Order: sequence, then C-alpha cells, then structure tokens
Amino acid sequence: MKRKTFIGFVAPSVILMVALLIIPLVVAIALGFQSFTYLTLNARKFVGLENYQSILLDSRFWQAVRFTFLIIVIVTPLEMIIGSIVALLLDQIPKGRRGIFVSLCLTTYVSVPIVAAYMFRGLFQSDGLGTWIIEQVTGQHLIMNEFAVKMLILAYGVWRDTPFVIIIVFAGLQSLSLEYLDAAAIDGANRLQQIRHVTIPHLAPLLMLIAMIVIMAKYQLFDAIFVLTGMNPIYHADTIMAYNWRTAMELEQLGKANAMSILTVGGLMIVLIPFLVRTWRSQTRER
Repeated sequence: MKRKTFIGFVAPSVILMVALLIIPLVVAIALGFQSFTYLTLNARKFVGLENYQSILLDSRFWQAVRFTFLIIVIVTPLEMIIGSIVALLLDQIPKGRRGIFVSLCLTTYVSVPIVAAYMFRGLFQSDGLGTWIIEQVTGQHLIMNEFAVKMLILAYGVWRDTPFVIIIVFAGLQSLSLEYLDAAAIDGANRLQQIRHVTIPHLAPLLMLIAMIVIMAKYQLFDAIFVLTGMNPIYHADTIMAYNWRTAMELEQLGKANAMSILTVGGLMIVLIPFLVRTWRSQTRER
C-alpha cells in the first residue's frame, strides 16, 4: 500500500481520536491546576498542585473510592460467574429456540441506563415486586437506610450488566470446536471437566477482555447512584463519578473536579494494567 493511501485511510481516525480524546485530556490536565467556578470561568487562578492535595486529603473522596472498589470487587465476579453459567446453559438449548432466550437476556441491557435504573428502583418502591418478596422472605418492611441502598446498588450492577457477559461468552462458545469436547469425552472427561480443561482455557482471553470492560463500567457508575440515592448524602453511597459530579455541580469546584478526573483515569489504568499484561502474554503464547 502506498504511503498516501495509508495516510488517507488512517488520518480520519487519528484526527477523530485527537479531537475526542487527546485534546480534552490535555485541557482537563491544564484545568486541574487552576481554581475557578461557573462564575469565574474567565478569571481562573493558577493554584498548582493545590487541587490534587485537596483531593488526597478529602475523606469523602476516599469514601467514594472505597465504595467504588467494593462494587468492582463484589459485582464483577458475580457478573462473570452468573453470566458464564447462563451462557453455558444457553449453549445447550437447540438453535431454533435460542433467539427467544437471548432476547430475554438482553431486555435490561439494551435499555438506556437511566431508564434501567428507574425500572429497577420501581421494583423496590413501597408497592414494588422486590419489596413484596423481601417482606415475604424476611417478614420485615424494606427500610431505605444506608445499608439497604448500597445493597440495591450492588444488586443493580449485577442485574444491569450480567446480560452483556452472557451474550459475549455465548458468542465465544460458538467458536469452540466440538472436536475438542468430543476428544475430551472420549478420554473420559465429564461435563465439568470438559468445561474446566477445554472451555475455560479457550475462553480465557475473552473472559479477560470482558472483565476489563465490566471494571471500566463499574468505575464510571453514575446513573444508578443518581436514581437510587437521589444524590442524598445521608446514604454515603457516592462512587468516584458521583462524587466528581457533586464536586463540580454542587460545590462548583471545577478545578478540583478536573483534577479528580485525571486521578480517576490514572487509577483506572493502574487497575487495568494487570489485565492488559495477562491478556498480552496469553496472546503472545498463542502465536
């Protein structure tokens, strides 16, 4: 391919990436060193690392960090396990009937996140189905305190995004040759052993990719917090993104909010580096 042709193909993507990613990132970094509000946008004051120091000494920020990581640590494994199990069950259904079950699995995921959050909240209103089930099981009325709200946020994470895991894992299963499973069966492996020694190794790179996507989604969780808590601080249920929004919109500390965004991006990269390294190594071994 000639150089001009190559540049012609690549240039639009590079320009778009620079416009949508690089330039906003550079601007956010610059604004993170300044102090300003909505009323002083044109009179910004350079404060150096003061915003970053304020964030690192902010107990509410660290509270949001702890809750965000709690969501990642609890919800991500649940989504991966439940989604993989359901995908394996879907793979056993005859092809003519799979479409119905796949459509049902996608019901919550294809809806707009804010709409899905309101749907989920409706289940736990005073006359909601979820509230009724809890009352029947525990014999107690659901009280929206800090613990209950946090549990609902965790449950929402599993309810909302598990269908994504189901569909991707199910698609990955379609690339698994039946010859490998048949060979394992001939060697005496039962179904669980086939899954452990054949299916899971085959899906390992895909599972790592799914885990990274799920972690990124949880890291920027906001819609559920906004809907389920009403941004009421008494629940102490802010995620990093929710507290960033509160800093920018309620406290109007825009420089601090930009600095927090930069720290969030850096923290996300630190969390994802082990997954990226492991994925790269697995791909290298396959070549």
